[in-house]
Amino acid sequence: MNPFAQASTAPLSPPRRPSARFMLEHPAHLIGLGFGSGLSPVAPGTAGTLWAWLAFVVMAPWLTALQMGLLIAASLLVGSWACTVTARNMGVADPGSIVWDEVVAFLLILWLVTPAGFWGQLVAFVLFRFFDAVKFGPTAWADRHFKGFGWRGGFGIMLDDIAAAFCTLLVIAVWRFL
Repeated sequence: MNPFAQASTAPLSPPRRPSARFMLEHPAHLIGLGFGSGLSPVAPGTAGTLWAWLAFVVMAPWLTALQMGLLIAASLLVGSWACTVTARNMGVADPGSIVWDEVVAFLLILWLVTPAGFWGQLVAFVLFRFFDAVKFGPTAWADRHFKGFGWRGGFGIMLDDIAAAFCTLLVIAVWRFL
């Protein structure tokens, strides 16, 4: 085993609780903690999803569909890095306070269901939170197989929420088809 590979994938510190100070210590923390939404003491994943919804409502009038798609793609790449760094610095493989995965996944859902109105977006929100919380099928597979530190950990943090987004979009597509 390569001793350098082990050192790069291990957490840098013992488990650490997130705080505003921690969030501001590194740009990755700011992104990983969803610009503060992950600091919510109650249901940080839901807070991150609500933050994504608000961000989408604010950005949608100003961005074309292509620009929104490019922003989401860039957010996936940056998010994988930010989740990797933040989880490693917290010393926890997939802490609940890292919510950038929810943010990006819900932005993806809203982008793909547009031009859904408030009620359609609310249904998407409820479905996404359900699939993210229950973690079965592809969401459970992603959550199980991509744990740890290093690139795989950050990618895994993002992947299970992308799988939950896929499940959400599948239900919405079936509902629209019927």
